[in-house]
Amino acid sequence: MAEMLRTPLHALHVSLGAKMVPFAGYEMPVQYPLGVMKEHLHTRAHAGLFDVSHMGQVIVKAASYAAAAAGLERLIPVDIVDLAEGRQRYGFFTNTDGGIADDLMLANCGDHIFMVVNAACKASDIAYMKAALEPDISVTEVTDRALLALQGPAAEAVLSGLDPRARDMRFMDVATLDLDGVTAWLSRSGYTGEDGYEISVPSHKAEEIAKALLDHPLVEPIGLGARDSLRLEAGLCLYGHDIDATTSPVEGALTWAIQKVRRPGGARAGGYPGAEIIATQLEHGASKKRVGLLPEGRAPMREGVPLFASEDAADPIGTITSGGFGPTVGRPVAMGYVTTEHATLGASVYGELRGKRQPLTVARMPFIPANFKR
Repeated sequence: MAEMLRTPLHALHVSLGAKMVPFAGYEMPVQYPLGVMKEHLHTRAHAGLFDVSHMGQVIVKAASYAAAAAGLERLIPVDIVDLAEGRQRYGFFTNTDGGIADDLMLANCGDHIFMVVNAACKASDIAYMKAALEPDISVTEVTDRALLALQGPAAEAVLSGLDPRARDMRFMDVATLDLDGVTAWLSRSGYTGEDGYEISVPSHKAEEIAKALLDHPLVEPIGLGARDSLRLEAGLCLYGHDIDATTSPVEGALTWAIQKVRRPGGARAGGYPGAEIIATQLEHGASKKRVGLLPEGRAPMREGVPLFASEDAADPIGTITSGGFGPTVGRPVAMGYVTTEHATLGASVYGELRGKRQPLTVARMPFIPANFKR
């Protein structure tokens, strides 16, 4: 742990009694005294505060927004050029095999594009963008700001107590607000399936803002354990587990993120790594697909459990990539990949758990309704 990096909120986590664990090179809170189950349920009912300062914050800038967007579209197969100012979008880098090199959020901030990338990938992502885009387009890692996430149905009421303009933001809006005199970059989205905000603030003000939010009676600090169960119920991918460099956006059921203008026949189709492979899969389908899975009984099936078409089939048809108990739905939930012929809703597959085959049903995701503010 001594060699782990620390976020600007490390001392606060310790003072709150957090259990700290290594995660993506950082020392991070996995849970607080409240416990993972209660942290999960509190976020669904009220509001939870997450430290996500380990993630990469990046500014991409050129002579114009259009120039920066066009450059990034050579690396990312989503519509960045037409993204309205003050709005953000989900996207991903692809590789030459059509796999996902990382997934990310990007926002049109007027004179620049603001990106948030995964902690484990940020060094390689930034190096990749610099090599591909500079000198015409600058790529700058933001190293002097922390990143918080306030999630849950009470998030709007809590945050608008610091700046009433937070209430006016819609899902996927971005804005610069004033939180108790601190300039904050906000987006309204989240990784829990609930309404919420991501809040970028200067590092030296992070603890002050975190304490101001935690002073609200409806806010509790939430660790990585509940963050994982919340995003799993919401059907959201964890990079390096549910999607990675060997899975394409089509296989990962992420085609909704590739807008028509970037698809075959669109005005700006292709032009990114792996475009031909992804185009072929968009037209003809892929051999496997990410699906939701509901195990029977009370025993969770976790990452790595092989999946079979029947109780006695010799060869696996896929594997679970994320799984656990869903506190909100009150039962085990999972997601994973199966061959496309077995990806039909309601289909039965079998997971091999401790040498025994147990049935699962292919199910629709998310497992809980999304509560974003549209």
